[in-house]
Amino acid sequence: MLKVGVMVSGGGTNLQAILDAIDNGTITNARVEVVISNNPGAYALERARNHGIEAVCLSPKSFPDRDAFNEALLDKVDEYDLDLIVLAGFLVTVPVAMIQKYRNKIINIHPSLIPSFCGVGYYGIKVHEAALKRGVKLTGATVHFVDEGMDSGPIILQKAVQVLPGDSPKELQQRVMEEAEWKILPQAIQMIADGKL
Repeated sequence: MLKVGVMVSGGGTNLQAILDAIDNGTITNARVEVVISNNPGAYALERARNHGIEAVCLSPKSFPDRDAFNEALLDKVDEYDLDLIVLAGFLVTVPVAMIQKYRNKIINIHPSLIPSFCGVGYYGIKVHEAALKRGVKLTGATVHFVDEGMDSGPIILQKAVQVLPGDSPKELQQRVMEEAEWKILPQAIQMIADGKL
């Protein structure tokens, strides 16, 4: 049984997609052990509690400096003996020590077709604003392994989504979530649970 930890900063729609996929049997052989957020107001923590999953908040603001936060975050993750860490909208830079310790055991979902619209400054709605400004006809989502760079780790899965005339950033964001993110993130977890990665 793959022991999964999910790290999230906001509403947790990708977390919900994972939980739904486990509940409906799309993901087998995996269970979410803990949900960790840097944001005490994150609805993702409520989603976790509603599912009987331990919900933990560690905010950088609660620590004297970033080094202390990074150390506490790694210590907290270590407590759960996780096989896989899923970054599902986690807007905090993952400590290098964690990336090194959990090499090829951390994956991230990004709301574009990497290498487009990724890296520093590209997160959340900003990705979709940039895609619309550039005038692309296709966008999508990418699941990738996390390395020391920003959105630079090896790509696991990608799914394209059409940009429609008149799309607002919010409409495009919703379509990318529904048609790509919520499909390929559970699929990647299942591949890892099956030992295919």
